[in-house]
Amino acid sequence: MMRIFFFILFSLISLTASAQKILILGDSLSAAYGMKQQQGWPHLLQQRTQWQLVNASISGETTAGGLARLPALLEQHQPDAVMIELGGNDGLRGFAINSVKSNLSEIITLVQQHKATPVLMQIRIPPNYGPRYGQQFSNIYPQLAEKHQITLWPFFMDNIATNQDLMLRDGIHPNIDAQPLISDFMYNLLEKFQTE
Repeated sequence: MMRIFFFILFSLISLTASAQKILILGDSLSAAYGMKQQQGWPHLLQQRTQWQLVNASISGETTAGGLARLPALLEQHQPDAVMIELGGNDGLRGFAINSVKSNLSEIITLVQQHKATPVLMQIRIPPNYGPRYGQQFSNIYPQLAEKHQITLWPFFMDNIATNQDLMLRDGIHPNIDAQPLISDFMYNLLEKFQTE
């Protein structure tokens, strides 16, 4: 009986040790804005995946802020992969396209230099910022994915932002009802994702 117990215990420890770790480098969309951390999609996702999720998202974060924080995060957590969910706040503030693109490119390069796999999430901004700027902003992500030959994930807000019942009153952030849906969306992406 004791042998079976120790075998199960050893198997669980081995599974935990071998589980891949993904660092989420994001902004308020991934930081459970307006609710408890336990209600946010990263926490909900952690309950159903073997990946170890480290949520380093901060509300209000920009690409410059993420770039500044990244070296310490990589050193501390030693992730196998980094999901980059940044740029929304840059776009909402009308930052220069070249600046946003440069920051994201540096983030990707840092992740690769650390022998981790970067995965970039497509970000879009509300249409009231003008079609020209909005299109240029959206184009940043596939351009960088092609340049660096990395995975580009679809925006998890695409089917959320158009439903007022799933959004906070600010029209920008997903509410608590949207979190399980985002968790489902991200789970499907993670299940298909492999690090190099």
